[in-house]
Amino acid sequence: MQINFTGDNIEITDALRQLVEKKFHHIENNYNHKITSASVVLATENLTHAAEITIFTPGKEIVAHGKADDMYKAIDQMITKAHRQLMKYKEKLTNHKNHKEYPCD
Repeated sequence: MQINFTGDNIEITDALRQLVEKKFHHIENNYNHKITSASVVLATENLTHAAEITIFTPGKEIVAHGKADDMYKAIDQMITKAHRQLMKYKEKLTNHKNHKEYPCD
């Protein structure tokens, strides 16, 4: 699984890269469906730090954002939102697979 990193007005250090990879691999292990790739954008605007991740799965793209005064907090928010969206998508897929329609009486 490939993770692409892009920095907007910020240099992506090894510490930031390793943090995102570590947290993302934790999500990936919980999510049993296939994730093809991910794209991470880390940016700074004045004193605000922003993190955005786009996760590519077959049939859906999941986008999560995080903004905070600290880059580590922004990454945590981004990962939390991405995890929530992936679990919701996984739930939706499994519920529709097992759902059987019965004819009305």
